[in-house]
Amino acid sequence: MKIVLIGAGNLATNLGKALSRAGHDIAQVYSRTEESAKTLALALKCPYTIQPTEVLKSADVYVISVKDTAIQSVAYALCEGREGQLFVHTAGSISVDILPTVRRGVFYPMQTFSKQKEVDFSIVPCFVEAQNDSDLQLLKDLAGTISDTVYEMNSENRQYLHLAAVFCCNFANHCYTLGAQLLKEHGDIPFSVMRPLIDETASKLYTLSPKEAQTGPAVRWDTNVIDKQLQLLDGKPEWQMIYKMLSESIHANS
Repeated sequence: MKIVLIGAGNLATNLGKALSRAGHDIAQVYSRTEESAKTLALALKCPYTIQPTEVLKSADVYVISVKDTAIQSVAYALCEGREGQLFVHTAGSISVDILPTVRRGVFYPMQTFSKQKEVDFSIVPCFVEAQNDSDLQLLKDLAGTISDTVYEMNSENRQYLHLAAVFCCNFANHCYTLGAQLLKEHGDIPFSVMRPLIDETASKLYTLSPKEAQTGPAVRWDTNVIDKQLQLLDGKPEWQMIYKMLSESIHANS
């Protein structure tokens, strides 16, 4: 398929490379920032532009991969003169209806992305949505060329999917950040000592439910340990609140 990438950030970079490897024609990259547009275009060996008026008029799919707050303004700037083309965005929590075109959809790969680390897209679940059956099939076919797992999902359900991803990824990673800071402050212990523990916890989830895999003092409601660890967090009231709220939630759901 002939694809125009709108955006050149973390997701667009990984998605563009995956689509290119799958044999699709990345015809152009558009970004408001020339440096990022040029960098991605060089990697994909395609032209780029920073001018909305210079975006190609004809492509099979226009993929808008920008920050959530910019999707609507970018779409309005680009849809003029391309009303018959298919525009999709890649945001997990944003409705398809934000796009001001008749042919509109969503192409949401559920994964955490960084420019510095390419992901194996074959194991990334992709969630698609469209306003008509032919465009839905087109997006399913497109997703199927890079991912082994493709789901149709509407905007209402996808916002809960994204919420679950925030808990499982962003919030969990923030806890790693807090743990890394504790290690540094008390003995300058490298975070690498936590990786076997993190890997084992994650590997359990291939055979156990998250609830079954839960361990620790909150499950046992070991108040001696919990109270002592809360004391160790004196001077960090926000961390104490996080520790207490998570412990109480774990205990209530055990």
